[in-house]
Amino acid sequence: QVQVVESGGGLVQAGDSLRLSCTASGRTFNRYMAWFRQAPGKEREFVAAISWSGSSTFYADSVAGRFTISRDNTKNTVCLQMNSLKPEDTAVYYCAAPSIDGPLYRDSKKYDYWGQGTQVTVSS
Repeated sequence: QVQVVESGGGLVQAGDSLRLSCTASGRTFNRYMAWFRQAPGKEREFVAAISWSGSSTFYADSVAGRFTISRDNTKNTVCLQMNSLKPEDTAVYYCAAPSIDGPLYRDSKKYDYWGQGTQVTVSS
């Protein structure tokens, strides 16, 4: 069983930066991880994913060039550095992990473990 816990959300102004962290606990952490987000009234959408080694990353077009996903396997932690935030980035951000390792996916159905979410609000 894998438990996922996010932290680092908050209220910021447009143009500001914010860093989210995700800690995964369990017997194994050797798998790809991802961040998703869900805005009010909208479906959950993919944000970014990172391979177990950290050598491969994948971003949604809406955040590419502004967000950076990284991981520290010695601490079982995955981070999402968010720069140049926009009001449309406002959402609950979720960290997710699959049950087994594999290629990077943007499909939420490929992820089996989810955190409780952390709210990010960007004011204009």
